Amino acid sequence: MAEIRLGRINYVILMGRATVDPTLRYNPKGIPFLSFQIAVNRVYKDKESNEWKEVANFFTIVTSGPKAERLQERLKKGSAVIVEGELRSRSYEKENGEKRNVVEIFARRVQILDKFIPEETEEEIPEDIILPDDNLDDLPF
Repeated sequence: MAEIRLGRINYVILMGRATVDPTLRYNPKGIPFLSFQIAVNRVYKDKESNEWKEVANFFTIVTSGPKAERLQERLKKGSAVIVEGELRSRSYEKENGEKRNVVEIFARRVQILDKFIPEETEEEIPEDIILPDDNLDDLPF
């Protein structure tokens, strides 16, 4: 059998909602790491009932560096996001000696889909300002 040389493709794109507020930690070298979990819905047709069903899948997302600190400021539970990255697996040992293996998505890019309004600039519209109607027929152009 001929030896096949495989390429190295490990690319993931997910769109979902954050299920918890993100957690920012720093490693011993001072590099920031942000982790959070997203829910991605999957729709399928049940063979027995012939009905469409929806189930949520949960994925752990990890990112590092300056973008981790920026994301921590804006990302909140319930935020809609698109995540681009790669799958990574790692193992660790818990305090009780139990070994754990995890698979996470290491995000290269996280795009928050929600509109961002900084808290300090969030203002109510004064009552004396009249907003235009949605009627676009009166526009001169």
